Amino acid sequence: MRDDLLDPRAVLLRESAPDRDAAIRRCGRALVDVGAAAEPYIEAMLERERSISTYVGEGVAIPHGTNASKGDVQRDAICVVRFPGGVDWDGEQVTLCVGIAAKDDGHVQLLSQLAEILLDPDRARALREATEVSQVMKELT
Repeated sequence: MRDDLLDPRAVLLRESAPDRDAAIRRCGRALVDVGAAAEPYIEAMLERERSISTYVGEGVAIPHGTNASKGDVQRDAICVVRFPGGVDWDGEQVTLCVGIAAKDDGHVQLLSQLAEILLDPDRARALREATEVSQVMKELT
């Protein structure tokens, strides 16, 4: 994965959230804070989740915006947000969110690259258990 996609400031390893929507807002905020997306993108991420779950299994969700929200994306980027205490995601426990902001069709490539990493049990576990930003950077770039 391109190493300009993940700003170390968008790797948050000790977060907590009372529910799925709060977790998604935290991901969206991380993308906004590094200049990858504008504020309205956070709502678009929630809208996407209401139409189709971004839970992908193994305690991982990949929240991202709707097609209509592409204009709110300044550049392709991801964030990695860990919730060590877990978040109830429609009955599943999520401990790792990888948020995506992508212009045009960039999300398709990002999703496939992420799927490749997350389907590798060792790499997925390394991400879920990471306690240092450097570990996450190493796994994803």
